[in-house]
Formats: sequence, C-alpha cells, structure tokens
Amino acid sequence: MRKPRIRRPHSLAGRLFAVQIVLVAAVVTGCAVFAYLTDRSQAEAAARRQVTATATAVAASPAVRESIRSTDPTSTLQPYAEQVRRDTDVDFVTIMRPDGSRWTHPDSTRIGERFLGHTRPALDGVTFSETYTGTLGPSVRAVAPVRDTDQPDGRVVALVSAGIKVDSISADVRRQLTGLLGVALAALTLGGIGTYLLNARLRRHTHGMNAAELSRMHDYHQAALHAVREGLLMLDGRRCVALVNDGGRELLGLHGDVVGRRVDALGLPPALTGALLATEPRVDEVHLTADRIVVVNTSPVSGGERRGTVVTLRDHTELQALSGELDSVRGFAEALRSQSHEAANRLHAVVSLIELGRADEAVDFATAELELAQALTDQVMAAVAEPVLAALLLGKAAQANEHGVELLLTPDTRIDDGLLPPALTPRDLVTILGNLIDNAIDASASEANQPAVAGPEPAPRQVTVTVRADGGELLLRVGDTGPGVAAEVVDEVFRRGWSTKSAGHAPHGRGLGLALVRQAARRNGGTVTVGESPAGGAEFTVRLPLLVPASVPASAPTPGATP
Repeated sequence: MRKPRIRRPHSLAGRLFAVQIVLVAAVVTGCAVFAYLTDRSQAEAAARRQVTATATAVAASPAVRESIRSTDPTSTLQPYAEQVRRDTDVDFVTIMRPDGSRWTHPDSTRIGERFLGHTRPALDGVTFSETYTGTLGPSVRAVAPVRDTDQPDGRVVALVSAGIKVDSISADVRRQLTGLLGVALAALTLGGIGTYLLNARLRRHTHGMNAAELSRMHDYHQAALHAVREGLLMLDGRRCVALVNDGGRELLGLHGDVVGRRVDALGLPPALTGALLATEPRVDEVHLTADRIVVVNTSPVSGGERRGTVVTLRDHTELQALSGELDSVRGFAEALRSQSHEAANRLHAVVSLIELGRADEAVDFATAELELAQALTDQVMAAVAEPVLAALLLGKAAQANEHGVELLLTPDTRIDDGLLPPALTPRDLVTILGNLIDNAIDASASEANQPAVAGPEPAPRQVTVTVRADGGELLLRVGDTGPGVAAEVVDEVFRRGWSTKSAGHAPHGRGLGLALVRQAARRNGGTVTVGESPAGGAEFTVRLPLLVPASVPASAPTPGATP
C-alpha cells in the first residue's frame, strides 16, 4: 500500500506570486471599470454639450426666423435641418411650433406630429437638456427657444430640439472599451510576467523555503549568535558593521548600537582596525584590544554589488597568560637545573678539600657560598612580604644569574603582606613585573655576548628592581645596563610584535611582552613609562593605584634611597 504523500507547504516566493497576481488583476480590473464609467460619463457630457450647441445655433439663425414667417416653413426648414444634422453629427434636429407640432424631423412622415418631450422651460425662454425616449428611442436632447427679435418683448415664436441617441453614445463607449480592455489585458500580462520573474529571483534567494522555515531559521540564527562564545563580526561592502554577536562585543569592548557604524569609527587599536579593513584574508593574527588578546581571522565575501567581510574572533588572553606562566616555570626549572649543577660542583670542591686534609678551607668555602646564596633570599624576604612577588623575584634572580646578569633590589624596596587590593590579581603582577625583568635581563645579557675588545674593564651587567608603595600607588620600576631605548622609538616599544629582528631597535621589544605589560597596567587603572636608567640602559616604571587599608600604613622609603 502506497503511503500518502505529505504535501509540502508552498514556498514564500510561491505565495507572494499568487498574492501579487491577485493584486495586479484586482488593480487592472478596478482601473478598467473606473475608466469605463468615466468614459461613459464623459461621453454623455460631451453629447449634451454638442446637442446644446447645435440647438442654440439653429435657434439663433436668421434664416430660421425668416422661414417661420413664411406660409410653408417645412419646405425650407426641412432641408436646412437635415443639412445641420449631417454637419454636426447629431441624430435629429427638430424645429417646431410653440405648441410642439413639428416642422422638421429626420423621418418626414413624422412631420406635423407633436414633439415627444418637455418644452416648458424653453417656452419660458430657457435652453435646457434632458434624456428622453422619443420616436427614435432614448436620446440625449436639448431644447432652445427661437425668439422674435423684431418684437420688443422678444416672445418665443418657435422651438428647436437637437439630440443624439443613447445607442450611438453606447456604441462609442463600446469602441473605447474594446481598446481599454486590450490595454488592461496587456498590463495584466506584463504585470504577471514581471511578477513571475521577480518571484523566481526571490525563490532563488530564499532557496524555495516557506515563511515558517525562514522564521525558524531566523530563530536558530539568533540563538546561535548569542550561544557562541567566539566573536563574530560581519562587515558590508562599505566596511560598516552589519552584524556582531555578544562574544564579538565583549572581545572588542563595544558598547551601544554599533550596527551601521564604520570599523574605523569604533575606537579599536590601529593594527586591529587595519586587519578588519584589509581586503585580503587574515589567518590567526594576534591583536591586542584595551584589555584582551584576540586571534583574528577574516574572510572576504564575494557576491552582490559590493564585497563584505566575515570576521571571527577568539579570546587568547587566558592562553597567553598561561603561556607566560609556563615560560616563567620553564625559566625557574632552568635556574634550578643550573643551581643544581653549580651546587654539585661546589660540593665536589668541598669534598676534595676535605680529602686533601684542608678541612678549615672546606668550611670557609662552604660558608662563603652559603652566605652568598642566602644574602639575596634574606634581602627579598625582608623587603617583600607579598609571597607572589617574593617568589617571582627569587626565581628571576636565579634566571638572571644563569645569563651572567646580577639582579639587585634597591634599598627602598618594601611591600608589606596584605597591602595589595583584591582587584590587583597575582597574575597581573606576574605579567607586569615578570615581562619587565625578562626584557631587562635580555638587554643586559646582550652586552655580555658582545666580542671582547682591548680596553677598560666593562661595567657589570645588572638589573635593578624597585617595588614599593608610593603615595597611594604601587610603584614597579625595572632598570638595566643594556643599550637603552632610542627616543624616536619610545612610542613603538609597546606595539605588539616590536622587536630588534623586525624593527632594528633596542632589545626591549619581545613580541607581546611589553604590549601585555601596558595592557595589564591599563586594566588596573595604571600607567607605564620608559626612560633612561642611572646605569645608562632603559628604565620602565609602572604605577598602579593602591587603596591602602587604614590598619596597614604604606611603608616610607628608606632614608637616603634613590627613588
């Protein structure tokens, strides 16, 4: 048994086609009916004017008044009336006595009979018109008085009636109606063809879907846009925002109604704006916004009159932070490996001294090494009570030592435990201070890698770090003994991707490092500046707003310390 075929609802284009055909037919039919009624009314009005003019002209003719005075008016008036009838294209011209008896008529057998119709207004001297059924059938007629101009009172001595049969008027209207129906049929045909072509194009654009399917697709489209965490941005051919989802607003920091605005008016960083305005595809480009790192992919859309662009955005902030922490852990591991190797060498030296019977020298050697290792730890733990910062500084000290660079804390470094506000996360502190120290170590170590030349002994390779509360702010300052930052590239060092390899500048740009420092500082309401350190290298200063609790006063700088 065959299953009953499920009838699919008509497509949106099909329904619109049916509705439009009905509307076109209704409009054309209405116009045709209106034109027919208008033409008939105009034809009757034209016939009324024509017969009135004819009757008035005949009544005013001197020849008519002269013939009326003769003994046989019909002999002269009948040929005249017929000639006028033919010339004016009316159906009858009747000249009669005031009592209504005819002197003329198109049918000569009707001469002498009484006129069928109203004559009272004409006897009173008024020309009038009416539709009346006479001997020739229904007609539109006019009756005009003939006055005796020789008499002072101008009395009415005869009447003239001219008329056009209603059948003649209807025949003219029917001829006009035939042409009107042809025009209406042509308009209906052209309207149907145009509607079909328009709906065929609409069917292609809607893929034959009906209204319910389009509505359901729109609902799914909106739900998907709000559900996807990744950012989606669509630009039209004029590089204006056509669509942006919630994820895109969050990643780009957009607020309010941005649909219809140009990309270069959204206040985005120049590099990101350039990527969005580019006509060529962009694949996995990393860009910085005010407080996020985003991975941008763009794909141009071809089709229609103008090209648009689809942009996808992925949040890279967490991953970049984890990568930075991983780099720090890797650095700590390398430092521990180095310290383990050095400790093994020192232990072998102590054992060898004992085997040689020089126990006192072995003790002195071991004590000196222990004091040297403990000095920095004691200094850090005494000045920095914040555990995250203390651990970071100890790890970076070991990392600097691995590169032949000495990490020093300035005498005024001091930060008490519990001083940092909850809004200032340890991750941001690690990002800011860790990247600045890494850049400083690289800058100072680069001088150590230069080939040796004859001359005075080179200055020591050092990195100086200052961490202290200063007037309601947390001050983080890192200086080095490297080549410094040229004045003309100060504004460039915080740009993403700036480096000596790509720009030929001082070695303080490490891709995202300094860009992340500025981003983290701005996120916490702080500032970053760069200048020249006392040792001749670069000096970066970060100031972060610090709300100091009343129970934990800010520590004053050590007397005599250089800020």
